[in-house]
Amino acid sequence: MSSNERIPDYDLDELLVVTAPAQLRALADPLRATLLELLLERAATVTELARAVDRPKSSVAYHVTALVDAGLLKVVRTRRVRAIDERYYGRVARTLYIGALTRPEDRQVATAVNGLAEAVAESAVAHAADDLRCTLVHARIPIEEVRAFWAEVQALARRFAQIPRSGDQVYGFVAGLYPTDAPTLPEREPEPEREPKPEPEPESEPEPKRDPDPEREPDPEREPKPEPEPKPGPAG
Repeated sequence: MSSNERIPDYDLDELLVVTAPAQLRALADPLRATLLELLLERAATVTELARAVDRPKSSVAYHVTALVDAGLLKVVRTRRVRAIDERYYGRVARTLYIGALTRPEDRQVATAVNGLAEAVAESAVAHAADDLRCTLVHARIPIEEVRAFWAEVQALARRFAQIPRSGDQVYGFVAGLYPTDAPTLPEREPEPEREPKPEPEPESEPEPKRDPDPEREPDPEREPKPEPEPKPGPAG
């Protein structure tokens, strides 16, 4: 697949806030969730989807119809094959976000949509083979930072979903941000005020050496004595 090819290969909205019961039930069904994820790569027919999940075409067609009725899938294009219009399906939005739910039954359905729990079960084989990349960090941060950081994580997940497909291995990416009762350090105690250090006194400059008095009489003991003249030797 070319690195310049758009993923997926059809137009869709960036975000859909899911609140309708039919939409929630569709997301809670594992097979329907898999079909939705497959269509993040490209538009596909029922035949292609059935081959991908190794299910009968009639069964996949039933679930695709349910997703279309729930407003999560749509026909993005058709192709004429032997006098039959073959339909290609795609998602209505790149990100499906479960919004605020008021009915208890809707909340109960939404609890079944747990990507972290699914990732734990899905990654067991990779963990046993020492091929699992995972990190877990706890931090005490304000809710404003939580929202800002989660927006960055969602952008990273969208970028992961748009990497051009190649190779033989499918990788999973999961992220979660949740409140915990993990231990945390108490607030830092204020440091006691320190007394200001006294400023050091300026060092006194050494007194300059005084020049000797030019009018002072010379000291005979300090004046250099003239060397004695050599005495003449006996005449030869």
